[in-house]
Amino acid sequence: MVVKEEKPARLLIVAGSDSSGGAGIQADLKTASALGVYGMTAITALTAQNTEGVFGVVETDPEFVALQMTVCFDDVGCDAIKTGMLSNTGIIEAVADVISQHPGTPLVVDPVMVSKSGSPLLDPRAVSALREKLLPLAAVVTPNLDEAAALVGRAVGGLDEMKEAARAIHGFGAHSVVVKGGHLEGEAVDVLYDGREFAEFATARVATRNSHGTGCIFASALAAGLALGKTLRESVSLAKEFVTVAIREGLPLGRGHGPANPMHFRTTLS
Repeated sequence: MVVKEEKPARLLIVAGSDSSGGAGIQADLKTASALGVYGMTAITALTAQNTEGVFGVVETDPEFVALQMTVCFDDVGCDAIKTGMLSNTGIIEAVADVISQHPGTPLVVDPVMVSKSGSPLLDPRAVSALREKLLPLAAVVTPNLDEAAALVGRAVGGLDEMKEAARAIHGFGAHSVVVKGGHLEGEAVDVLYDGREFAEFATARVATRNSHGTGCIFASALAAGLALGKTLRESVSLAKEFVTVAIREGLPLGRGHGPANPMHFRTTLS
């Protein structure tokens, strides 16, 4: 009997490692696996962290980050890319260089700058490199309110300001932008801007402290949707539903912000 081989959708994740397993590469891989997507990684930094904070960071050499990406592209191939913690200007430039060699592969940029506990994860001097080198390559950028404010240089605190920030970030060259409103009161509303029109994605807010890794989970679910061939709107809708379930089923672990639970999605909604 001849077995027909079907290649799974492939997602290359470029991000930092979270030793507690709640965010970063670990959350990204759990998300990809829950959605039936094959995840590969290029690790940009090792972090010693838990639910209470980040206690140490060892950054990866930019050339080695690029090598991790290149060998995955050359052998396994890639249907979508997701970037998370990039740490410094050298890594951003190396990542952008590799991605620019593979036009047509959709890129989701999660502009990670600060951890859930408030620890810095991006050198402030690297924000301009992120804006100038990587955003023009992005199919979609997924900043939260603080990240959007850092990118546009002004406060972002309500729906109208979210839309203004989305327009500004689109102006930096990104094809589309999702500004996440999870830090606002009331419904959790995210705003998608594709350069032509806005779309809002709203869910009821989940009252929980177990939300570590939600930004990583959202961006990886969106990237997984693109890798599976879904449209941008379908992928954003999937990511919104996915992260809402992950938050609702978050795990009460540790003394700080417990992790959201991306692995619960498959048994709940499949």
